[in-house]
Amino acid sequence: MESLSGVLKRFAANSKPIQDSEERVKELLQDPLIQKFRQKYPEVDDLTLKLNMNRLYQYVKEFRTCSNCPGLENCPNDLTGHYTLLQVETLDRSYIHETKVACKKQIAENAKQLLRSRIRTYYMDDKAFFDGFSFGDILEKDLDRIGAVHQINQYVDLTVEKGLQNKGLYLYGSFGTGKTFLMCYMLYKLAQEGYTSAIVYMPEFVEDLKSMFGDSQKLRETLEALKETDLLVFDDIGAENLNPWLRDHVLGTILNYRMNRKPTFYTSNYNLESLEKHFSFTAKEGGEEEKGQRLMERIRPFVQTVEVLGTNKRG
Repeated sequence: MESLSGVLKRFAANSKPIQDSEERVKELLQDPLIQKFRQKYPEVDDLTLKLNMNRLYQYVKEFRTCSNCPGLENCPNDLTGHYTLLQVETLDRSYIHETKVACKKQIAENAKQLLRSRIRTYYMDDKAFFDGFSFGDILEKDLDRIGAVHQINQYVDLTVEKGLQNKGLYLYGSFGTGKTFLMCYMLYKLAQEGYTSAIVYMPEFVEDLKSMFGDSQKLRETLEALKETDLLVFDDIGAENLNPWLRDHVLGTILNYRMNRKPTFYTSNYNLESLEKHFSFTAKEGGEEEKGQRLMERIRPFVQTVEVLGTNKRG
């Protein structure tokens, strides 16, 4: 038979976790956040609270974590970038429900990912699109290009007000004046309005097209994507190694489809006259002025020219 002292020792050992648990419950119910919750929902009684201790604990724990946010990449909450919100429904008795709510950082990240899904880049680093832009920042980077910035901003405003335009913009100027940067700004602002876009770095695009000769499916998908996107930018056009197939069957096909449908944009070190000369000569065929003129008939009438002044920012 077990002695009385043994029974008392065993009871004391078993009661310690119970006492600790009761202390934790008491401490949690006295937390200022739970006190505020009880003030908002006075109909919730002690029994209902005790039946939902796990929810209350999660609520307090995640609130404290968010108050000292370690950043999305280190978020320890059950659902990254979300916190627990408690609500009460009263029927025959009160029921506590929890929902997961996205925090401000997660909402900003979701918005960034939505923009990223609207802008496709070919052979370019897309980081420039998602650092954030403001009209003031663009102006301050180089006051010499203030005229170009105003033209681009007017174009953005016109598109927002009246929808896609038939004409795009042709940005030209010296090396390093920020033509590509300005196009990124325009695409970013219009992506915020729901427009899709693609920007293609021409020198590398042309080289990669050669590898698509043996992959007709990839070539077809690429051309269709460029034909159908709302806004298309050919970046650094004129710097590519031109060949007849690229000029007549790639650029010609894309531009022939887009003219009078959707706007196309360009950045170049050439003005339109110099670009026509570029298109009129290929290493394989030599001079082909007529074909150069034919392609320019799909560019010149469908753009507004914008000269970008300023200093070389690449060094």
